[in-house]
Amino acid sequence: MEEKELNVASEATNEAPKTEENKPTENRAPRGDRRPRRDGAKKGERRFNRGERDKKEYEERVVAINRVCKTVKGGRRMKFSALVVVGDGKGNYGFGTGKAGEVPDAIKKALEAAKKNMFTIHITKTGTLAHEVVGKFGACSVYLKSAPEGTGIIAGGPVRAILELAGVRNVCSKVYGSRAPINIIRATNQGLESLHTYSEVMALRGK
Repeated sequence: MEEKELNVASEATNEAPKTEENKPTENRAPRGDRRPRRDGAKKGERRFNRGERDKKEYEERVVAINRVCKTVKGGRRMKFSALVVVGDGKGNYGFGTGKAGEVPDAIKKALEAAKKNMFTIHITKTGTLAHEVVGKFGACSVYLKSAPEGTGIIAGGPVRAILELAGVRNVCSKVYGSRAPINIIRATNQGLESLHTYSEVMALRGK
C-alpha cells in the first residue's frame, strides 16, 4: 500500500501545474497577422530597395565602350570609357560618359553623369518631330526629318539610342562627317534642342 501511494504521489508531482501562465493568451495575435512591413509589401511579394526604384524611372542603354590608355612615367595605365544614354520615353533623355579601371564602374559613372545631364523635347501626337532639322557638332552633322505614322525609326547606332529612349517613334535621319559615337550624340542633341513648336514659331513671327 505504501508503494502505491508513493507512485501516485510521484505521478502527481511530474504533472505541470495548471496556472494562468501556461494558458494561451487571448490578446496574442496569430502568426499570420503580423505588423505590416515598412516598405508596404505584402507577404510573398518581392521587396525593392531604393536603387531598384530609381532604375525603373529611366531606361538606360550603353552606346559604346572603349579602352583608353594613358602613358605616364611608370608606364601605361589602361582604363575603360563608357558612353550611356538614358530616357523615360516621354520626351526626356540624357547622355553621359564615364571612365574607370573596370567596365561596370565606368558604366556606373556614365549613368550618374547622364542623369545629371537631362534634356526635354516636344513630340507630336504621331510620335515624330515637329519639323526637319540639322544638328552639328565639330565635324559631325546629323539630319533629322519628321516621318508619317508607321515609318519607325530609320537611324543607326547612337542616333537610334537617343530617339528611342526619348520617345520618338517615327523619324528619318542621316549622319554626315565624323562617325565618333560621342560626336554623333552631341550633334543629335544639338539638333533636338533647336526644335520649335508651332506656338513658338507663331510667337517669333508676332502672330
